[in-house]
Amino acid sequence: MQRDFNTFTQTGQLDTLQHRVLRNTYWLLGLSLIPTAVGALVGINMSFGFMAASPMLSSLLFLGMIYGLFYAIESNKYSTTGVYLLLLLTFILGVMLGPLLQFTLAFRNGAQLISLATGGTAVVFFSLAGIASNTKRDFSGMANFLMVGSIVLMVAVIAQIFLQLPLFQLVLCAGFMLFSSLMILFNVSQIVHGGETNYITATLSLYMNIYNIFISLLQLLGAFGGDRR
Repeated sequence: MQRDFNTFTQTGQLDTLQHRVLRNTYWLLGLSLIPTAVGALVGINMSFGFMAASPMLSSLLFLGMIYGLFYAIESNKYSTTGVYLLLLLTFILGVMLGPLLQFTLAFRNGAQLISLATGGTAVVFFSLAGIASNTKRDFSGMANFLMVGSIVLMVAVIAQIFLQLPLFQLVLCAGFMLFSSLMILFNVSQIVHGGETNYITATLSLYMNIYNIFISLLQLLGAFGGDRR
């Protein structure tokens, strides 16, 4: 009897923790979109001539800065410093949307493409997050598959920095959309089933998945549906 009571108590505490982590993750995720939007507005009005002059070096420096912030956020994930660093990262990533948004807005239907990409990203996220939250299935079994997928995509990204092949870029976008969608299932499932107990880490992962889906979808829409002036 006492053992059953202890098990019930532990289960209740775990459910409460999972609910709190999921709630804080969604709250911080929503908050992180504000500096992203501000950064995007800044990026639209910036000149990125330095990137056009040396795209390879710029890409490598950008990746180094982003991964440096990833490390700093993970190192401070148990303090408010981690939240501030995460918001800084989302602002920088918003600014770095500038070249893609400028390119898209050069189309006659550029504003519609951005709206469509935003709406499509929201539909993908809420659909997959809803599935992971409400199903009893645990998607943590995808961990090894996703690890291999992340390595393959990283190698492909580095290769594209040197190759700069337009068709390969579209294939890469499709790959990122699929990978990021599966990652949303995995990340939310981890929170729901107690595999992830830190909301800053959870938010960082979900944010990057949403970000990758948005930029990949926007590039695909621009390539196949952009109406040049």
